[in-house]
Amino acid sequence: MFVVCGVTGRTGAVVAEGLLAAGKQVRVVVRDASRGEPWKAKGAVVAEASFDDREALERALRGATGGYFLLPPNTTARDALAEARATTDAIAQAVEGAGLLHGVLLSSMAAHLAAGTGIIRSLHHAERRLAETPARWTFVRAGYFVENFGAQLAAAAQGTLPSFIRPGLGIPMVASRDVGLTVLRALLSGPPAAHVEVIELSGPREHSAEDVARALAGLLEREVTALAAPEEAVVPTFTGMGVSPDVAELYREMFHGMNEGTVVFEGGGARALRGELDLEGVLAGMLGGR
Repeated sequence: MFVVCGVTGRTGAVVAEGLLAAGKQVRVVVRDASRGEPWKAKGAVVAEASFDDREALERALRGATGGYFLLPPNTTARDALAEARATTDAIAQAVEGAGLLHGVLLSSMAAHLAAGTGIIRSLHHAERRLAETPARWTFVRAGYFVENFGAQLAAAAQGTLPSFIRPGLGIPMVASRDVGLTVLRALLSGPPAAHVEVIELSGPREHSAEDVARALAGLLEREVTALAAPEEAVVPTFTGMGVSPDVAELYREMFHGMNEGTVVFEGGGARALRGELDLEGVLAGMLGGR
């Protein structure tokens, strides 16, 4: 039995679909039971639990050998890091109580760093707290999701691609589907030999905002120009979209770290993997789903 959290999102759905296709027993965790009905129709068992409800999550994990976890984003949090720590603690206690053998966590590049990475700091704590449990862990540190550019598609259709990524800076970018497939393979492979395995996942190659603009130009059949937005515009831009000041500041710190070369992969003993979906393919799918 495998337990999958986040099935209403992109990566969790890929994981659950893959496990079911492989003939595995799957239990999906949803906050609202009604959102689990499509998965029940596909043959999964549905467990209703909030990620920060230790007792409910422990019940969902009982009898499972492997589970997929992520920290659900709350863009309106007053103290996002404190909230993430509380969620991590609940997951860790549930894993311990249920006796789970293997957990896979969706993490991020630069999660090895304790400071200077903004919202990624929540995953630094998560990796360390979860590694304290008896379960064996696979931490999938993903690059910058290509799907993050979804908010700029309307502007791109008008000829511009605003970005807080420094002009000309190539960074690891990855498609959410490749993340889900990597998690799926990790679960099917079973617990790693070491107590913790770190996978650093990027796309076929690094990309800049200009690369994204060129790819969109080809798909939209019009000129698209990447526009570098100043760092001081991060907070007002995000708060203008309804994001809390605390979360907006964490995003500002993250973009600053990316532009300064702080938010990068650790390397070393981590296993570097590259996904298969190219930039144009992901963007084409996003444009088709608008």
